[in-house]
Amino acid sequence: MARLLSDKLAAALGQSVVVENRAGASGAIGARAIATATPDGYMLLLGQTGEISINQHWLKEPGYDPDKDLRPIALASVVSLALVVPEKAPYSTMKDFVAYLKSGKPVTFASAGVGTPGFFAGEALKAGLKANMTHVPYKGAGPALNDLLGAHVDMYFPGFPAVTPQVKAGSLKLLAVSSDVRAPSAPDVPTVAEVTGIKNFDYTLWQGIFAPHGTPDDIVKRLNTEVNKILATEEIKKKFAELGADIRPMSAAQFTTFVQAESAKYVQVIKATGAKPE
Repeated sequence: MARLLSDKLAAALGQSVVVENRAGASGAIGARAIATATPDGYMLLLGQTGEISINQHWLKEPGYDPDKDLRPIALASVVSLALVVPEKAPYSTMKDFVAYLKSGKPVTFASAGVGTPGFFAGEALKAGLKANMTHVPYKGAGPALNDLLGAHVDMYFPGFPAVTPQVKAGSLKLLAVSSDVRAPSAPDVPTVAEVTGIKNFDYTLWQGIFAPHGTPDDIVKRLNTEVNKILATEEIKKKFAELGADIRPMSAAQFTTFVQAESAKYVQVIKATGAKPE
């Protein structure tokens, strides 16, 4: 998504836009680089749920405070998590799976790591249904998906695009999505909330553009305007839809409110589930 946006943004601004990957520490390394950058609009962060809404409440020393060090510019997309189970699972609908969980039978759920959105979605489902669920953390989405395909674990909440091929091929069953509304790319698949009745069940992988705190208003407004223009093009709509991404254009002020609400949500789920770093 960063590269799709950067190509278009370069044309809109009349200058090159370079994507630099800075992986590690659950996104904290990349976020710190922007948090300490000069606030002139020339260094931006494509931040996601983890580094913006989770790390500050989860990591002991993330090295930055997104509320104080970063300025939200524009929401790029929202991707639902997919509740998927192995092909041979004894349930094929979310309704049947909920009944199975309520029966007290043990279920293992994978995640790409403790503290990821998929981990919190699993913990929230466990708490909401008082289910007999055991978390199995992996070092990344790939190993978690491989073990799910091999039926070594019972369920997983990955990002929707990551499992679309396996769902289409029939090697995984898609039971529900984790967002508060049905995913545009799978309108017939129910949300977890509508089947379980768990209130405020809304866990997604969203991506947004951030600048260092102190970036002038005129720069923020210009970048927000250009990004939203790009998101409105048919080409980007089509490509993002292929990735399972929902585009929700927002002003910088609206995106700031969105970010604050996401942060507050993870504070609540951490407290409600008693989840702790491992």
